[in-house]
Amino acid sequence: MRSLPPAGPQPPAQTPCTPRGGVCPSPIARLFLSDFQSASSPEQSGSWNPRHAGPLLAAARLSPPARMWLYLAALLGLYFLRRWYRERQSVEGLPEKYVLITGCDSGFGNLLAKQLDVRGLRVLAACLTQQGAEQLRKATSERLQTVILDVTRTDSIAAATAWVKEQVGDKGLWGLVNNAGIGIPTAPNEWLTKDDFVKVLNVNLIGLIEVTLSVLPLVKRARGRVINVASTMGRLAMIGGGYCLAKYGVEAFSDSLRRELLPFGVKVCIIEPGAFGTQILNTQIMKDMLQEVWGRVPAEIKESYGQRYFDTYYEQFLQLLSTASPNLFLVTDCMEHALTARHPHTRYSGGWDAKLYYLPLSYLPAWCQDFLLTLRQPKPAQGI
Repeated sequence: MRSLPPAGPQPPAQTPCTPRGGVCPSPIARLFLSDFQSASSPEQSGSWNPRHAGPLLAAARLSPPARMWLYLAALLGLYFLRRWYRERQSVEGLPEKYVLITGCDSGFGNLLAKQLDVRGLRVLAACLTQQGAEQLRKATSERLQTVILDVTRTDSIAAATAWVKEQVGDKGLWGLVNNAGIGIPTAPNEWLTKDDFVKVLNVNLIGLIEVTLSVLPLVKRARGRVINVASTMGRLAMIGGGYCLAKYGVEAFSDSLRRELLPFGVKVCIIEPGAFGTQILNTQIMKDMLQEVWGRVPAEIKESYGQRYFDTYYEQFLQLLSTASPNLFLVTDCMEHALTARHPHTRYSGGWDAKLYYLPLSYLPAWCQDFLLTLRQPKPAQGI
């Protein structure tokens, strides 16, 4: 027996989805579109018209490649939001934490000591000279303590380490900032002697390693931080002499040390500044150094380069020094973040020249680096 249709008005028949522009909305999207159209245009209820969809529903009409880019942009936005949040989380109990900084007579070390003192940390500032220590004490609070340290002498490092142990007691050393360094002599390698290389390496690499090994048990006790000041020249060798060699060594030492200390809860960070107006790049000191080095180059080597080569090299070197940034806070802010942030970075690049030129250039193939770095290099008298 055939059943009769129910009495009363019948609902309109479902119309099949007709793609518009090659895209057919999903059932869920059609439901939202139907509700939106019912509220805004009741006579269109039951049919899908993209012209009536609001901005929030526009994604339903995107093609698969467009949706992929939309999802990628959303993921990147979430990543940077999470990173922004993590970077602003600070370590608790900073006023009770001790930080040892080497090379505090001037430059980055001097400024960082003052900066951390203002933050309330207990700064142990190591200076090379008594005069530098006295001037720093006058410019800071009574919390800051100074010690005389020559990183090239084992007895000086041992005495400073014993003094640090007395200062920190059972709390340990929260932070070690290996900042002490020199930049000269620097010149084309053939103009230099073994002693010229050793002089720089002893301060910038060997001294850094010995200081680190001496106070490392105190840093492990506090589960603290080791901050090593390298350079963009530790990623891209632009000049001759021991400076680039030492900074490449600092990078390698820091990488190996970071992995070794992970199980102890100690973090190792690397600071890679660009060119800054510190004592290392003092123009007058550099002028005198280049003249002195050129004056003692053997006659045979000097003849192969020629006086014109030296004059051009001298002028270009001074031009490079003139580009040094006077804003040292670009570097000391990185150091402060590495010491005080709950989630410090492994590497910090200080300065726009580091971020936009030196570090990107370091990732290019060797032939490309060679071309760009020798583009303005003077031609030797006996060059081919």
